[in-house]
Amino acid sequence: MKFNIKNSLKIILPLLLGVFLVWYSLSRISIEELIRYFKKADYAFIFLGMVLGLLSHLSRAYRWRFQLEPMGYKVKLGNSVMAVFATYLINYTIPRAGEVARASILTNYENVPFEKGIGTIVAERVADMVVMLSIIAITLMLEFDFIYGFLIEKFNPLKLIIAAFGGLVFLGVIVWLINKSKSTFALKVKGFLIGLIEGVLSIFKMKKKWAFIGHTLFIWLMYLLMFYVTSFALPETSNLPIAALLIAFIAASFSIAATNGGIGSYPEAIVLAFSLFSIAEDPSRAFGWIMWASQTFAIIVLGGFSLVYLPIFNRKNTKTKI
Repeated sequence: MKFNIKNSLKIILPLLLGVFLVWYSLSRISIEELIRYFKKADYAFIFLGMVLGLLSHLSRAYRWRFQLEPMGYKVKLGNSVMAVFATYLINYTIPRAGEVARASILTNYENVPFEKGIGTIVAERVADMVVMLSIIAITLMLEFDFIYGFLIEKFNPLKLIIAAFGGLVFLGVIVWLINKSKSTFALKVKGFLIGLIEGVLSIFKMKKKWAFIGHTLFIWLMYLLMFYVTSFALPETSNLPIAALLIAFIAASFSIAATNGGIGSYPEAIVLAFSLFSIAEDPSRAFGWIMWASQTFAIIVLGGFSLVYLPIFNRKNTKTKI
């Protein structure tokens, strides 16, 4: 019973949060005003942003094959691409269910054992996390003066130093306790951290590790360019400082984990980030909805096509490998 309730909450809570944030977002800007922004948007930039997003997804699908080849599985590119698009679409319904479906697709059509498929997906998520943390670190270095000035303005400097020191001490104590503890929770945390480290190190043991790293950097470059290019779709967001775009990109990226596919949370994360730079709410919110809607439209079309075409593709290509 507890297991069922726990899993039900994992599905229901993100959906409820998404519904609430959609309601909140649309209560802050009228639908008529939002439609006005959509009508005046320059769709050439929106389309270019969608193309850049598509390139990142295709690169992700191609990169996946580098992880599978050392295990003896030469997966057809078509199956890898459609599995990736199906993943994104399914994640709009149940959080992280797409990853399970992605591994299952290869099990069904390429005879890749499910646990091995999941293992490669976890490893690539580790690589993505490393790049995301690197983007955050670079943003902090590039915009140190702005971030430092903002914190000094909003908070007492002495309190910040005490809080930072206290946080480090607290983190050190937690790490020490987890390392010493034999509880189930502590063992799970240690296992998770060990798995992350092993996942990162496994990349450097890969035969095509440099190609894998190159594709990983390309994927995130396309994400950044997608965000940057789409900002030119609205006159009000076409001249934003790089700092605003970087911080908004980071906030929006994390928002996708909060609700299914970032519904509701994505535009509000952008509004929150842009507010640090005193950018008006309406164009910020409109830009967030344009970004989210354009990428979601692409995923619905390509993901839906993938789910329908996968059995047809594999019936026609039982002997042909792309």
